[in-house]
Order: sequence, then structure tokens, then C-alpha cells
Amino acid sequence: MTEIKDYTQGKITWCAGCGDFSILNAVKRAFVELNIQPENLAFTSGIGCSSKISYWTKAYGFSGLHGRGLQLALGAKLANRNLTVFSAAGDGDLLGEGVNHLIHTARKNIDVTLILHNNQVYGLTTGQKSPTSEKGFITISTPKGVVEDPLNPLLLALTSGSTFIARCFAGDLNHITKIIAEGIKHKGFSFIEILQPCVTYNYLNTYDYWKERCYDLQQNKYDFTNKEEAFKKMHEYGKKMPVGIFYKINKPSYEELFKQTKIPSYKHNIDNINIDKLFEEFR
Repeated sequence: MTEIKDYTQGKITWCAGCGDFSILNAVKRAFVELNIQPENLAFTSGIGCSSKISYWTKAYGFSGLHGRGLQLALGAKLANRNLTVFSAAGDGDLLGEGVNHLIHTARKNIDVTLILHNNQVYGLTTGQKSPTSEKGFITISTPKGVVEDPLNPLLLALTSGSTFIARCFAGDLNHITKIIAEGIKHKGFSFIEILQPCVTYNYLNTYDYWKERCYDLQQNKYDFTNKEEAFKKMHEYGKKMPVGIFYKINKPSYEELFKQTKIPSYKHNIDNINIDKLFEEFR
């Protein structure tokens, strides 16, 4: 049986009080609960405060370009479908630079779990607005306030084809752990948004702000297989905001539909492959 120490490495440099600490703890607790061995785990990320979570998790890790963490996850899963593939991104990283990759990974239903650290601001680059910043929010890039409406990540995931969609609040460690574990167990693309305060640059979306608003969908009768009901719940934003599993259905993953041999791609023998003819075409 694994322990949290089995996934721990490095010196963490997040700001004191950052919601990333509880998310990192929840991620490791979920890995322990599912007894995932570090050598069977691939953890990818892009660029940003949230993406550093892969630095401090002992596993096969790769931090790529801004917004490209999901592409790395996709490649890892297709190369070795026996791996548990996990990816982390921030709201700027995923919904700004990387939004096209989110759409197509969800559409393909790759068996990957993605957590979105949503703190409504670009934290690593000192506080510019992000695609999820609330209207009127004042930042160094919007001194007169954000003028456009924020992007709704859950609706984007739903319309793109995600088969598991959930939301958590970084102040509830047990709930995050439970949802992440459920997302990993799901066969298909799991999208988990985590509402996370940025204690340095976001004065609006604080811990108290989310505590007053969040309520658990699973505490009441709710059918997460009903796409129309999920669509309605995802529109709730304001005084009350639902957390929990919004949508979950069973559907063949891309790996199951993509006809591969029983031998994972990374084990294929390529010694007899000659690519000289391919190079000739570019001369």
C-alpha cells in the first residue's frame, strides 16, 4: 500500500495560504486511496503556479509549454494505455493558451484525468485577468475592471464531450480527494474544476467568498447522467454555486476505439523502420 510520502519530493514555493497546497494534498491522498504506484503514474502540466504541482509529485512527470499539458497527457496515454495519466492546469494556462487542446481531448474521450485550478487570475505573471475573471474585477491588465463575461469551464467541457465533469472548492480537502479519486476511476476524459483562492492577487474570490456560496449537488436528489439537468446546474453562478459531480456517463474511450495491438506503442520494435524515404520528400 502506498503512502503520501511515496509521492512527495522537492521544496514547495507557493505563497503561504495558496489553495494549491490543499489541492496537492488531495491529489496525493487520492493516489494513496487508489494505491497507484508512482512508477505507474504519468503527471503532466503546462506553465503556471498550478502546473508546478507536477514538480512536487514523485511520478513520471513532464511540464511542457503554456497550455500544452493535455497534449503531453494524450501522448503518454496513447503510448502506454496501462499508465494512470493525470494532468493539472490553471485557468489561464488551460482556457487561454490551451483551450483548443481541452476541446479536442474531451471530444476524443481520452482516458485522462484533468484538474483545473481556477483562481480567476494569472498568478505566476503577477495578477493579470484570466478567461474566468469576474466582470468588473480590477487587475493590473484591467485597471478599469474586466468588461467581458467570464468563460464557463464546465459548460465548455460538457459541450466538448467530457464524460465526467465535476467541481470542488479548495477549502474542502475531503471532498476534493473523493472527487479526484472518482475521476481517476472513470474510464474516459474526466474534467474537474477546483475553485481556488489566489491569496496574493485575487482580493475578490477568497476562501470566505466560496464557503458562503458552494453547496454539494450530491446532498440532494440529482441525476448526473441527465445532460439537460447538468446544463442547467452549470449555469448556476452567483449567490449559490453547486459543487460535486455534474455529469457522468459511460462511453468507449478513444483508446478502446483506436485499434491498437495488444502490445503498447512504446514497446513496439522500430529497429527495422527506415525513414530515409520520408526525409527525401522534404528535400
